[in-house]
Amino acid sequence: MDVAIIGIGIHPFGRFDDVSGLDMGVAAARQAMVDAGLAWSDMQFAVGGSLGISMGAGEWPDSMVARLGLSGVPFVNVGNGCATAGTALATACASITAGLYDVGLVVGFDKHPRGAFAADPNLLGLGKWYGDTGMMLTTQFFAMKIQRYMHDFGISRETLAKVTAKAYRNAAKNPNAWRRKSWSEEEILASRMLNDPLTQYMFCSPSEGGAAVVVCRADLARQHTETPVFVRAVTMRTRMFGSFEVMSPWMPVDRAPGPTVQAAQACFEQAGIGPSDIDVIQVQDSEPGAEVMHLSECGFCADGEQEELVARGALEIDGPMPVNTDGGLIGNGEPIGASGLRQIHEICLQLRGQAGERQVRDPSVGFTQVYGAPGVSACAILSR
Repeated sequence: MDVAIIGIGIHPFGRFDDVSGLDMGVAAARQAMVDAGLAWSDMQFAVGGSLGISMGAGEWPDSMVARLGLSGVPFVNVGNGCATAGTALATACASITAGLYDVGLVVGFDKHPRGAFAADPNLLGLGKWYGDTGMMLTTQFFAMKIQRYMHDFGISRETLAKVTAKAYRNAAKNPNAWRRKSWSEEEILASRMLNDPLTQYMFCSPSEGGAAVVVCRADLARQHTETPVFVRAVTMRTRMFGSFEVMSPWMPVDRAPGPTVQAAQACFEQAGIGPSDIDVIQVQDSEPGAEVMHLSECGFCADGEQEELVARGALEIDGPMPVNTDGGLIGNGEPIGASGLRQIHEICLQLRGQAGERQVRDPSVGFTQVYGAPGVSACAILSR
C-alpha cells in the first residue's frame, strides 16, 4: 500500500473520572498531529471510531471538530466492535490509496463503565434468547471458547497463567498502561475463578483511553518526518458459517476458517511476506486464551505449539517472536474504539526504536490483529 504513518498519539489507558472519552480522543489527536509536524487545518479528512457508534450510545468521534476546529473537514464515524480501530485504519488507508486525499487523521477513543461489557444480542443478530440463556456474558463466552481449544490441542492452565504474567510484566514497563503491577503465575492461578478455566486476573477490563495516527501518501512521508512507518497491508474479514467464534464456540467436522485466519492470510499476501518475516506482534488478548488462539490463526504457529513457545519464553520482549510488548489488553484494559490504534502506536514506537524499557532488538516489520464479536477481524502489517 502507498500509505505511511507520520504521527502517533495516545492518551494513557485506565480510569480518569474527570476526563471524557472525547477529551481523550482530542488529546491523542493533537499529540499525533504535533508528532507529524502538522495542524488540524492540514487534515484533509478524518476517520474516528468508538463503541458508541455501534451501540447507539456514548460520544461520537466527529463531535471532536468542535474542539479541534470547525473546518468542514470530511469526518467518517466507524463502529465495528473490538475491531473498530482496525476498521478505521483500513478505511483511512483505502481513502488515500484511492487518491481521494493526501493526508488525514485516524482516531479512536472510549470511556466504558466498570464491570463487564454490556451487549445486546439483538444488535448482533443473535436474538433475545441468546442473552436469556446466559450465553452473552463476556467471561462466559471467552471461557467456553478457550476451554474447547485447550481440550482439543493440549493447552494447559499454566500456559494461560504464563501469558497473563507476561502481559503484566510488559505493562509495568509502559507508562501509558493501566495495570502496571506485575503478578506471578501462582497469584494469577490463585485469583478468584470467574469462568473455568479463566480467573479474575486473566481478564482484561473495560477501560478508558484514546489513540490516534496521522496517515499520508507514502511518497510524501519524508517531507514530514525522518521516521515514517509504512503500512504494507491492512485487511478485514467477517465470519463464515462453521467458524470457531466467541459466540459460537463449536468445531464442526468441516470447520470453516475464522475471520482472523482469512484476514491474516490476506494481509500477508497483500504485503508479499510471511509470518516468519515479522519482528514484533500485537494480537487481541481479551484474556490469555485469545492470545494463544490468535497466534495460531494468524499463522505464527500451529494449533498446540503455543504450549512449547510460551514455556521457552519465545513470546517475551527478548524472545524470537515478542507478543503484546505494551501489555496488550490485559495490561491496558480495553476502550474499544482505541485498542486497535494502541496496537498501531506500539508497533510504530518499536519500529522507530522509541519503546524504552520494552524495546525489541532492531525490529523492521510489525503485525497487528484485532478481533470483535460476534466474528470480525482486522490485521495490519507495518514496516520501517
